[in-house]
Amino acid sequence: MHQVRQRIERGGEKLWRLEDFRDLPFTAVAQALSRLTRQGILERLSKGVYYRSRQTTFGKSLPNPAAIQELASRRKQVFPSGIAAASLLGFTTQTARRGEVATSALSLPRKLIGADTVVHARRPEAWAGLSDADAALLDFLRRGGKTSELSPRETVRRTLALISEKGRFERLLKIADSEPPRVRALIGAIGEEIGKKPAALARLRASLNPFSRFDFGRLSGLPHARDWQAKEGR
Repeated sequence: MHQVRQRIERGGEKLWRLEDFRDLPFTAVAQALSRLTRQGILERLSKGVYYRSRQTTFGKSLPNPAAIQELASRRKQVFPSGIAAASLLGFTTQTARRGEVATSALSLPRKLIGADTVVHARRPEAWAGLSDADAALLDFLRRGGKTSELSPRETVRRTLALISEKGRFERLLKIADSEPPRVRALIGAIGEEIGKKPAALARLRASLNPFSRFDFGRLSGLPHARDWQAKEGR
């Protein structure tokens, strides 16, 4: 208890995790952190995560949002979603009033990501190896491009340019089986437009119910949209 308390007091304002005390017995550290929380020296943010605040003229300090977002993403990868995803990809200059993220986790600790953050949980485990940009693009396709503030033509043009970047189409194609049918259809229509070989698209086409029709949203102007079962009249 003494060693744990001494380190925390020397560390000042800081996020603490059980892993920060690997040189000490796990059970003893857990008990010490729990006791310090009851004493008001620490605040428990989530399982195994604590915060040591400092007193300011406005009251107790709050954890740095960037630090807790990074901590949340260490536990389970967290990706931009909604307006944040569209902004990352250059489809909008808007800033969302509330944060919006996607994750393959069942949930995320609210104290780590913010009480107002919109969380889209249960994304496929296949997303784990994606970059933020790749995941943002899948999020954009899931929404039919409706978070774009560009014209429909410019939205299509930019989508094609993004997916044409080296290796991106192949990365998305590799995990397409885990995506909803509309996303698979969109990837197929885009792949056909940017000249991917029919053999590379055959598995996507075979995975779609031939009687289904999909809302391509602002991407309905893709030249091969109808060939990939886009709804009419969009």
